[in-house]
Amino acid sequence: MGEPILPGNELFAEMLNQNILLVTESKQLSILGQVFRPIFTGKVTEVTNGYITLNPVTIKMHNAPFYKFPTALSFPIESIAIFTPFNPDRQIPLV
Repeated sequence: MGEPILPGNELFAEMLNQNILLVTESKQLSILGQVFRPIFTGKVTEVTNGYITLNPVTIKMHNAPFYKFPTALSFPIESIAIFTPFNPDRQIPLV
């Protein structure tokens, strides 16, 4: 078992095993040559005092709004702008 979760990170730990929508502070990101807004959905599988991990994770790209990333993705907690519980079957427009 890892170190205890700090009080400021407990809100992330409360989301463990839940599906969330996560937005990072970056204006845009690039993966595999595709530039996209930093909007992700997925199940929280791990929370540490530095990172939150989603697996499986869907990247909400404009040209592929349901792109399932092939591996888990970890996000630095300090770069997370927004996160909220999210129904993975819900469709959101990316205009």
